[in-house]
Amino acid sequence: MNIDSSPDKAELGRRAGAAAAALIRKAIAENGRANIILATGASQFETLNQLASEPAIDWIKVVMFHLDEYIGLPVTHPASFRKYLQERFLAKVSSLQAVYLINGEENAEAECVRLAKIIAQHPIDVALIGIGENGHLAFNDPPADFDTEQPYIIVTLDEQCRRQQLGEGWFNTFEEVPTQAISMSIRQIMKSKHIICSVPDGRKALAVKNCLEQPVSNSYPASILQMHPTCTLYVDPESAALLHFNTLA
Repeated sequence: MNIDSSPDKAELGRRAGAAAAALIRKAIAENGRANIILATGASQFETLNQLASEPAIDWIKVVMFHLDEYIGLPVTHPASFRKYLQERFLAKVSSLQAVYLINGEENAEAECVRLAKIIAQHPIDVALIGIGENGHLAFNDPPADFDTEQPYIIVTLDEQCRRQQLGEGWFNTFEEVPTQAISMSIRQIMKSKHIICSVPDGRKALAVKNCLEQPVSNSYPASILQMHPTCTLYVDPESAALLHFNTLA
């Protein structure tokens, strides 16, 4: 795993978005198409803004998936990740070849099966992800399932995860935060050829420390990134504040 330490959150987003754009261009040049995964949440604001503003990306040759979506939450809700991506990314770029958004409003099990069939035909070139305050990747809260080969799974959200969503302002009360979601699995994320992981803010400092300095364990889901050969973790001074000084050397 590589680590890129930026002086502030805005620069973190610029670097991560620019790096993702370069990898997308490379995939298109080599394969005629790029298959990508996008994350959502507050950690991705600057990264996705930069990616959307990058020049010379032939978006009609890009196929997009995303990481997770709440079960039972309408697309009109402010916390909907489909709404987030439509407003913060898709509305800012030209039409993509295909966009496969997770629909958690109807039959969640059938949706997992539908998306599994599609993503099996689209090896992922670049995944843009974040790390949750509890160390989760996508909505794979600890102890995360490191073994399932299913690309998408139904998960139950733990209290810390749900409180993060409340704290970021997506919901008015804790009770409003859904208890279940459809999540891309750990193994599916790790199949990505390249991973760009954007993790700003001090509230993620312990998760970043555990990701880098704990042994790989499903108790620290993001620690699995230590095993990915081409993952770059983008941090700022706040999110890197608890790291041992040798970690960033």
